[in-house]
Amino acid sequence: MEGTDSAAVARARAGDREAFQALVEKHSRNVFRLAFRMTGSEEDAEDVVQETFLKAYRSLQRFAGQAEFSTWIHRIAANCAVDLLRRRVPRQADLRTDEGEEVELAAGGAGPERMALSAEVQDRVARSLERLTAMERAAFVLRHFEGRPIAEISRTLGVRTGAAKNCVFRAVAKLRQDLSPLVGEPR
Repeated sequence: MEGTDSAAVARARAGDREAFQALVEKHSRNVFRLAFRMTGSEEDAEDVVQETFLKAYRSLQRFAGQAEFSTWIHRIAANCAVDLLRRRVPRQADLRTDEGEEVELAAGGAGPERMALSAEVQDRVARSLERLTAMERAAFVLRHFEGRPIAEISRTLGVRTGAAKNCVFRAVAKLRQDLSPLVGEPR
C-alpha cells in the first residue's frame, strides 16, 4: 500500500493533481479520525483535515520520503490539531456528549441503569479530555486511540521521547483521577 503512496507522491510532485487527490481520498478518513479524537468536534476536525492536506500539498516538495507518507500526514494533522487546541478558547463544562470523545461501551443487555451509566461515562470522559493540555491530549490520543509508539509520538509532537512519555503519563493520571468515582477507586 505504501508503495502506491510513493508512486502517487512522485506523480503529485510532478504536477499530477489527480495523484494528490488519490492520497487525500486514501488518508482523509484516518486524518479525520485523529483530528476528531484530538479536538472533540466534527467541525474542528474538518478544519484540521483541510489545513492538513493544504499544508501537505504546499510542502510536498520537501517530503523527504524517509518516513511513510501516512506517518508524515499524521504528523501534520497532529500538529494542526494541537495548534487549533492552543488557539481555541477553553470550552465550558456544558460540553455535549455527541460532540465529545467517542467511547465505545459494551451494550449487551443494556437496561436503563446501564444506559445511564454509559452516558455518564461518555460525558465524564469528554469533559476530562477537554481539561487536558493540548500536548497531553495529543499524546494520549496518539498513544491510546491511534496505537502509535512513544518514539513516533515524540517525532509527531516535536518533543523528546521522555517528554512524550510524560505527556501520556500525565494525561492517563488526570483521566484516571476524573474517572475514579465511576469505577469505585479512591481519589
